[in-house]
Amino acid sequence: MSKSASSRPSASTKKAAQSQSAKSPFSRNTKFIIGAGAVILVIGGLVIAAKPEPGSKQPVAVASSSTGSASSIGAADSTGRLTTPRTKFSFGPISMARGKVTHRYPIRNAGTEPISIRKIYTSCMCTTAALVKGGKTSEAYGMPGHTPIPTINVPMNPKEEAFIEVIFDPAAHGPAGVGPIERVVTVENSAGPPLELAFAALVSP
Repeated sequence: MSKSASSRPSASTKKAAQSQSAKSPFSRNTKFIIGAGAVILVIGGLVIAAKPEPGSKQPVAVASSSTGSASSIGAADSTGRLTTPRTKFSFGPISMARGKVTHRYPIRNAGTEPISIRKIYTSCMCTTAALVKGGKTSEAYGMPGHTPIPTINVPMNPKEEAFIEVIFDPAAHGPAGVGPIERVVTVENSAGPPLELAFAALVSP
């Protein structure tokens, strides 16, 4: 065999080399696609696993605590709740000559956490209101701007009851006070919006 013939590659060798070079990019692409698919499946599985089940509730932070002091207790998201069976009351016909009239509104912490009564005040100088709790009656509080309205921060435990005692003086405005009247007592508390207690009367001389 001549030297030139032996150095030339055979036809079968050329075909094998061409076939190998054609397969190489295909196998690289296949490996890339399989790898990318596996990564997508893993990420998808992690997302599904982290998603909460339908109907499940995430824990909610509650600001009030049964171990907190009266002044630190409460925020709008407290689980304490100040309630009353009736927010309105009517004295009916009353007379200035017979003097002051009184009514007690029962209040209750209907929640599961302690709350505090922060302030009590009235809508008119003719009316005062006090907190009655545990057999003790607080100072009587009146109208802002007419009398000082201190922050009292009286605690109320879950299910504990008390009273707001309202005193109305029909003679406070003199003859100008004759006729139908409406007044409001506001009870600020740590459980949320103020509790408003209204009353009405028909005043005669």
